Amino acid sequence: MIPAADLVEVALAASTADETIVLVDDTEEAALRWAGNSMTTNGSTRARTATVIALRHTTSGTRCGIVTAPLVHRGEVTAVTEAADAAARAAPPAGDAVPLVAGDGTPADWDAPAGRTGIDVFDPVIGALAHGFDGSDALYGFAEHRVRTSWLGTSTGLRRRWTQPDGSLEITGKRGGLDGASAWVGAGTTDFTDVRMDRLLEDLSRRLDWAATSVSVPAGRYETVLPPSAVADLMISLMWSMEGLGAHEGRTVWSGPHGTRLGDTLTGLPLTLTSDPAAPGLQYAPFVTATTSTDAVSVFDNGLPAGRVDWIRDGTVHALAYPRAAAAEFSAQPTAPGHNLLLTGGTGASLDEMIAGTERGLLLTTLWYLREVDPASLLMTGLTRDGVYLIEDGQVRAAVDNFRFNESPVALLGRATEVGHTERTLPREWKDWFTRTAMPPMRIPDFHMSSVSAAR
Repeated sequence: MIPAADLVEVALAASTADETIVLVDDTEEAALRWAGNSMTTNGSTRARTATVIALRHTTSGTRCGIVTAPLVHRGEVTAVTEAADAAARAAPPAGDAVPLVAGDGTPADWDAPAGRTGIDVFDPVIGALAHGFDGSDALYGFAEHRVRTSWLGTSTGLRRRWTQPDGSLEITGKRGGLDGASAWVGAGTTDFTDVRMDRLLEDLSRRLDWAATSVSVPAGRYETVLPPSAVADLMISLMWSMEGLGAHEGRTVWSGPHGTRLGDTLTGLPLTLTSDPAAPGLQYAPFVTATTSTDAVSVFDNGLPAGRVDWIRDGTVHALAYPRAAAAEFSAQPTAPGHNLLLTGGTGASLDEMIAGTERGLLLTTLWYLREVDPASLLMTGLTRDGVYLIEDGQVRAAVDNFRFNESPVALLGRATEVGHTERTLPREWKDWFTRTAMPPMRIPDFHMSSVSAAR
């Protein structure tokens, strides 16, 4: 297999386009799975993908052709670069065309081997997990670890490299057979050394204890306490919607009567929603890598520095995502989408303290099957799963039915009455795409459970 750094150089040399961008990702993954208190599978895989972006400058504009393929051998490169150039010749002029980012030298680790992982990365949690198998609850779940090393090179001399480790662990506990009570816990990590298995298993057991009693409550609006994981799923949905172009065109919740809602106050609480590539334990590449253009990111911006962004600052809309072309059109600051998300500014209260401060309400532990209903308000629908509980007089008293809910994360921020201590957490719904989050628990006085769900 040709080294990835060499592949970038070979592809750039082989391209006949006017300008060329090459991105190579080498990914190694390891996984464990278990069911009914027994390990079922484990293994590791390696994969490589290469994307060649060919640009043709014509009198009518710059045309862009993109081809992604699992390149491994040197002899495969020419066919892919030729295909990208052919796609560029056939493409219409690109509306997001801007000059490519200029080169500024080659990083010292450019030629170093790709990052590695393997089954031994799970050693810090396997012993505690095996101990959990000895209990009365049936445990199901999986742990995954992925190390992706990315190389970016352009015909303007730009060279960038980044190694991104990502890990997650999810456990679903069942009590009383497959039709009995269930609960879910999860954790995000880079290397599993910081995963508190004792805390996760204790939390799982406590939630199953709460389900020893069950009651039915009707659909309606309830004071609801959301743990950090559920808040993460909602805030990710909100951040993904924060695109400047759609806002200017009147297509999103961020559209205002005179352009965008930048500067609008969403909540009286001093909350700040941030993406920061340097956030400890949540780091991501401090530059843009894009294999396709969207309203939020452009292939022409590959290699552009990506720093901290406060999407919401002290309760006020502070930034939207703009590729350079859209930023120039609307006299805005070029801003890249974030690959982590942190919500800060709460009181510091723990989830247990917020439960203790609830006279009567619901504890909603995880969200599932979130879907956008109305982009103009960011109304979302979804289901609760694996544990909704009734709180009375500061104590969790019983499990209740699952619900379908209809809520907008934007509206929820505006109605939140208490936000607690921020901690690293794993979103459940968006975990396959987004694992790096730090969120607080949140209290909503009137969360809308629109109908009772038959889901168990």
